[in-house]
Amino acid sequence: MFQGRTVFSQLLDFLPRHEFDKCVDRYRGNHRVRHFSCYSQFLCLAFAQLTFRESLRDIEICLRALGAKTYHAGIRGTVSRSTMADANESRDWRIFEDFAKILIAQARGLYQDEDFGVDLANTAYALDSTTIDLCLSLYPWAEFRRTKGAVKLHTLLDLRGNLPTDIVVTTGKCHDVRVLDDITFEPGAIYIMDRGYLDFKRLHRIHRSGAFFVTRLKSNTQLRRLYSSSVDKSTGVRSDQTVVLKLEKARTDFLDQLRRVHFVDPETGKRLFFLTNNFEFPAHVIARLYRRRWQVELFFKWIKQHLRIKAFFGTSENAVKTQIWIAVSVYVLVAIVKKRLQLGHSLYTILQFFSLSLFERIQIPQALSQIDSRPEEGVASEQLILFES
Repeated sequence: MFQGRTVFSQLLDFLPRHEFDKCVDRYRGNHRVRHFSCYSQFLCLAFAQLTFRESLRDIEICLRALGAKTYHAGIRGTVSRSTMADANESRDWRIFEDFAKILIAQARGLYQDEDFGVDLANTAYALDSTTIDLCLSLYPWAEFRRTKGAVKLHTLLDLRGNLPTDIVVTTGKCHDVRVLDDITFEPGAIYIMDRGYLDFKRLHRIHRSGAFFVTRLKSNTQLRRLYSSSVDKSTGVRSDQTVVLKLEKARTDFLDQLRRVHFVDPETGKRLFFLTNNFEFPAHVIARLYRRRWQVELFFKWIKQHLRIKAFFGTSENAVKTQIWIAVSVYVLVAIVKKRLQLGHSLYTILQFFSLSLFERIQIPQALSQIDSRPEEGVASEQLILFES
């Protein structure tokens, strides 16, 4: 029975607190801490994400204005921006990375039966990166160009639910393809990537693990056709060929046979050439899989618009990574709440509700039931609604 608890308190019920404490103990996050614990730090930055705060001063003023309400939500004591700044600088960001991955594992279990647009039993991932520009004078560690700083978010997105299963934060100078060295590939899974990841030595590692990849060919890739398979041209597929790499150096990296699919987009007329190590799926399914790669681009656009990851509360590498991982935790937490409470609204609508009602004493399902769940006319649904039922 509802007991008049705030929306924020109800939201925190979905956080596995004992797992968070394990992450804190693993890195001694509360060592010699008297008042402002790691959990309080997490709650303050989660509050900032949910209510769209822009600075530590902004967070401080809003939390102090709420008074005793913050105590019942788990934030103990008076919060000051200097205390939050010190915590962001000194407490290991891996605490929040580990906790985010625990939430991701829970969310993936809830979304494992979601349809991602292709009728396959295999798990499908989209891999890509996005760049967040930074001022090099304020973030000297974030090397990118001679006069410009940046960090990259290399993201492996599970297409069932559009959940980020892994995020690697690097400086802007790190080439995208290097992240393939840090991924543990699942046998039978499909990894969808753009041309920036076309490195045959690394792709062969995916092949050896029993996983599949789908990527686009570069125009200068030299292949030798062994034979062709018949195709249904009404699907947009123009050819389906078994090929091998022509250059001797490339064959050293990937000696096995590959599959090249030529596809013409019926909407734009653009010719696309896909490369994969999968010989089981029909050729048009390979093209449809690559089309789903666009979901990771939508994910990047969405989090940049609706989470606080473009302006940071601290300038150190530790502070930046702490904020990014707490933002990911909030994103996944809201996805978990949506599924467990069986909310029919989009993630965008739920976040907007939280931003205005976080300390209202009302049940979450009851409050959202009063909001029309239909998308507004003229709104780009793919841009704003990542978890549409």
